Amino acid sequence: MKAALLSDRGIIKVSGEPARGFLNGLLTSDIGQVAPGVARYAALLTPQGKIIADFIVTEAVAEDGGGFFLDCPRALVRTLLERLNVYKLRAKIAIEDFSEGLGVLAIWDGAGTTESGLVYPDPRLPALGFRVILPAHLAGDVAKELGATLADEGAYEAHRVALGVPRGGLDFIYNDAFPHDADMDQLGGVDFKKGCYVGQEVVSRVEHRGSARTRVVPVRYDQHAPDAGVPVTLGEKAVGTMGSSAGGKGLALLRLDRIESADAPLSAGGIPIRLAHADWIKFEMPAGAKAAS
Repeated sequence: MKAALLSDRGIIKVSGEPARGFLNGLLTSDIGQVAPGVARYAALLTPQGKIIADFIVTEAVAEDGGGFFLDCPRALVRTLLERLNVYKLRAKIAIEDFSEGLGVLAIWDGAGTTESGLVYPDPRLPALGFRVILPAHLAGDVAKELGATLADEGAYEAHRVALGVPRGGLDFIYNDAFPHDADMDQLGGVDFKKGCYVGQEVVSRVEHRGSARTRVVPVRYDQHAPDAGVPVTLGEKAVGTMGSSAGGKGLALLRLDRIESADAPLSAGGIPIRLAHADWIKFEMPAGAKAAS
C-alpha cells in the first residue's frame, strides 16, 4: 500500500442546515447521495456549462460537527469560495477555507481505515484508492497506522496517469472545458437524472445529442515525455493538446472527430505518441485505440 500527501489540494467546508440543498442546486452530482464515508465527484460550472472547478465532496459525521468538505484544487480555493458565496445570498450557510489546517492524503494499492481523519473512497475510480482529510502533520503517522509506504506526490501522479484519469489545470483548462471534455460523465462526475444545477442545459444537450467531440484520452510514448501544453498533431493537422505524463504513459485533450485512425502519425511537440485505452472509457475511441497498451 502506498500513500502521498497531496500539496496541490485545498479544503473548503460548507455547513449549515440548508447546505445539502444549496450544494445540490449548484453542482453536477447528486449531493443527496453524499454521506459520511460516501463521496461524490462534482463540479461547479459557469452558466455556459464550462468547469470553474472540479472536486470531491464528502460529509463529516454529526459527532464531529457535520458539514460537507470539498477536496478541491488549492489554486482554486479562493475562486470557489467567491463563487459559492455569490450563490449563498442570505442562506444560513457557512463557507470556510480549511486549507491551512487540513490536507489530503491519498492511499492506493491496498485497503484500510483510520480514526485520525475524514476517510472516503475516491468516487472517480476504485483503483484510485481512498483519501483522508486530516491535519497535514499527521500524514506520516496515519500512513504508518495503515501500513502504507509514504511516497512523494510524483508516485501518486504516475498512478493517476497510468489509470488515464484527467487532472484539471494539466489535462484540461478550467473555464474552457466542458464536463464531457474532462471525462466527468465517465468518472461519475455528472448525474443526468438529478434536478437543475448551474450549466445543466448545456451538459444535458451534449449528452443527449452524443455531440462530445473533444475528450481527454490516454496516450503512450517511447523514451522522452512530451511537455504538457504542446500541440498534438496528426500529420500536419492540429488535433489537440498534450497533458500530463509519466513513465511512457500520458493524457491528451484531443478532437477525436479529427482522428480517422490511431495508426496515423500522431505527435506531441514532435514526439511520436499513440492512442491507448482505459477500461472505464465507454465512449467510442478512434479505430485502433485499443491496440496501444
